[in-house]
Amino acid sequence: MNDSWVALRRFTQARIALGRAGHAVPTQVLLDFQLAHAEARDAVHVSWNVDAFAELLRGLGEEVLVLNTPIGSRNEYIRRPDLGRVLSEGSRTRLRASKTAKTDVALIVTNGLSSTAVERHGIPLLRAITTGYRTHQIRIAPISLIVNGRVALSDDVGSVLAARVAVIIVGERPGLSAADSLGIYLTYAPKPGNIDAMRNCISNIRPPEGLSYDVAAAKLLYLTEQALKRSISGVALKDEMAGLPDEREKYVKPTKLLG
Repeated sequence: MNDSWVALRRFTQARIALGRAGHAVPTQVLLDFQLAHAEARDAVHVSWNVDAFAELLRGLGEEVLVLNTPIGSRNEYIRRPDLGRVLSEGSRTRLRASKTAKTDVALIVTNGLSSTAVERHGIPLLRAITTGYRTHQIRIAPISLIVNGRVALSDDVGSVLAARVAVIIVGERPGLSAADSLGIYLTYAPKPGNIDAMRNCISNIRPPEGLSYDVAAAKLLYLTEQALKRSISGVALKDEMAGLPDEREKYVKPTKLLG
């Protein structure tokens, strides 16, 4: 193809320099688009096998709580984002009963808008995160697994546990370049009513195309320690880790991934 844009394709997953066949795109390009669209739809609508996920975590020695929002289906989840931000009353009671004296971090996982992302990347990412936290003596509550949650659900969970910081791993909204991306949101002093400006986000976690598990866990560990030390998060807490190579080395410790 004689197009100056073709050379740029190696730098991006965006659909550029696709070529054309008459007034349309080539057949292979159209098929690739249709496949990406189908994968994005599946990521949103497929159910998360949370019980199997919980068993895998227990097999790694983690304490796990399987909780719920008031949402009954994926269709309701899409229509009622407000219900994805709170626990059901039964789950809130169970979580309150599990509360321990001192918790630094409430760690939550939800499928969000991509069950595919959580199924594909959730276990190895959690393994890297929990290893980093324990190495740095950060106290974490039992991991809360919650189907059909939104980011602000971390405020409800964190406030019930009286955790200093809430961290939620969530399946990100799929696009036509990535249907399996995970995001992490950190909030200091979680409580209902917090706004998004109070959160730090680490996104596009999906190796090998996106951020690796170890780098994501290292960034999260850095932000968590800074939030605990300075009592801030969100726009007040800047990620200065990239400019500190010596500090970066302290946090990044490769983990052995599951086979």
